[in-house]
Amino acid sequence: MDIRVEKAAPDLLKAKPDENSLGFGKHMTDHMFVMLYDEHLGWHDAAIKPYGNFSLDPAAMVLHYGQEIFEGLKAYHGKDDRIYLFRPTDNLQRMNISAARMCMPEIPVDVVYDALKKLITLDKGWIPKVDGATLYIRPTMVASEAGLGVRPAKQYIFFIINCPVGAYYPEGFNPVKIFVTDKYVRAVAGGVGNVKTGGNYAASIMAAVEAQKQGYTQVLWLDAIERRYIEEVGTMNIFFLIGDELITPPLTGSILPGITRDSVLRLTKDWGLKVSEKRISIGDVLSANEKGTLREVFGTGTAAVISPVGEINYKGQICTINNGKTGELAQKLFDELQAIQNGYTKDPYGWVVEV
Repeated sequence: MDIRVEKAAPDLLKAKPDENSLGFGKHMTDHMFVMLYDEHLGWHDAAIKPYGNFSLDPAAMVLHYGQEIFEGLKAYHGKDDRIYLFRPTDNLQRMNISAARMCMPEIPVDVVYDALKKLITLDKGWIPKVDGATLYIRPTMVASEAGLGVRPAKQYIFFIINCPVGAYYPEGFNPVKIFVTDKYVRAVAGGVGNVKTGGNYAASIMAAVEAQKQGYTQVLWLDAIERRYIEEVGTMNIFFLIGDELITPPLTGSILPGITRDSVLRLTKDWGLKVSEKRISIGDVLSANEKGTLREVFGTGTAAVISPVGEINYKGQICTINNGKTGELAQKLFDELQAIQNGYTKDPYGWVVEV
């Protein structure tokens, strides 16, 4: 499939923000990639064009029935002024898993990967150079067919937009405080908790707002059946270092199979740690903390990479981890992943590609 490229006129190029105060998701680059789907034509009209609004019919099915999926990955301004991507095809392949679950058409990974590299090259001046800042990449697909009636749509828009970002959390790479909810649930096995669809995140907002009102950064989700077993924290997977064992909940259908989660599992196993994917209850965590064996807790995700957890609140019981400080393992993983992503250390896994 040919990819048409339409560059923004010089007088319409945006002023770039201060790289030291980017925030997250606030500034969009000059261009985007758009591709259309029709059940008779398949994917067509692939184009890189100036960033701009879409026109959607008020009856577009995404607005009524939520057929929408997305991904998140990053571009890095790394060693020797080179531009790197981290596991990009893994993200695109995961998007096709989401598409299948939501009855949406799979994207042609090779075409989209080629378009992504061209888009990054065109807007490479937007990739921050300051430490810790990156270019966040958001591939998205929405159902654009106009019609009312619960069924798979016949037309879709796929697009990629990019934004320079700093730290995901205001705390930066410092321990966050998380609130455990047993009032709300994120997902249940058999549902869509294991794919990146917008409804998952919309359903999480109320719990997050309530947690933030109490001074907590994120919500720790428990399973939807027994309200005991830990699943995810906010928009991230979560890990617990108890004694000499690193534990993360298993992928049983209600947890997103995170790219960073998988990277952490690969690294820690190769470092010789005892690593387990198994069910762990909030009671297990509190008990380990009382015994003094809970050494570290941290979340993993593309946006934050590694997010140390310094405090957990469950029903008013406060669990302070590692005296509220960043743990040694979380720091080591953060440093190693950033070094790999920016091309400063050997990548034995073939995760990094140069644009």
